Amino acid sequence: MKFQLKNILAVMAIAVTLFSCSNDDDNEMITGNGNLKLEFDNVYKSANFAMNTNYTNANGEVIAASKAMYIVSNIVLTKADGTTFIYPKNQSYFIVDELTTTTLTLNLSNIPAGNYTKVKYGIGVDKTQWEAGATGQGDFLATAQAAGMMWSWSAGYKFVAFEGTFTSSTVPSATQFKLHTGQTGTDYNYTEVTLDFPENALVRTTITPQVHIMADLSQLIDGTNKINFSESATVMGGAKLALVTANISSMFTIDHVHND
Repeated sequence: MKFQLKNILAVMAIAVTLFSCSNDDDNEMITGNGNLKLEFDNVYKSANFAMNTNYTNANGEVIAASKAMYIVSNIVLTKADGTTFIYPKNQSYFIVDELTTTTLTLNLSNIPAGNYTKVKYGIGVDKTQWEAGATGQGDFLATAQAAGMMWSWSAGYKFVAFEGTFTSSTVPSATQFKLHTGQTGTDYNYTEVTLDFPENALVRTTITPQVHIMADLSQLIDGTNKINFSESATVMGGAKLALVTANISSMFTIDHVHND
């Protein structure tokens, strides 16, 4: 009986110790700043996206893109406790360009350590920033001009630039198409995307999470709203541009998060 009692007491002591350690871990003070990476992986439906490669849309048009670029801006990260971290606005404008590998991963620095559950960002440059005037854009204006992501200062930024050639049953010869989103008339066409992480991104002084975001470029023209280049090979304004902007909300998904 004494032997059994000793065993029971020993098991209870171990359990208390393990609980205490677990409780300490749960309540561990997470301090300091760390970094986080947002990796954009362009795809076309279920296929990895490649330039100058034929893809067929729902209208039966065969497209081959030679340019795929978009502006990512105004990044906001949400923690598990519901608090948010707004990435500094003057650092929060990026051009993702399929042809430039270094632009596909956004390296965010000086982020308060914590467990993050979601990200929100804009596609394009918000109207408030544009209304700050040319002198209020900082270095990004020159960056956008060099990348061809401006129409002109008065016309504003191109938020998305998707270009290439297409053929169809009514357009048998390869014909250039251009799809640009941005400000047109009274429509600004800036949009925001919010994505939940499938697992927490653990930002620490010693851990830099990498969030793998899939960007399905087919959604631009083949999402809820179907864009027919055979009707108009240039989409830069009018009713069709609003339809493209609406498609952007379903363009992005998160595949996974690396915490190492």
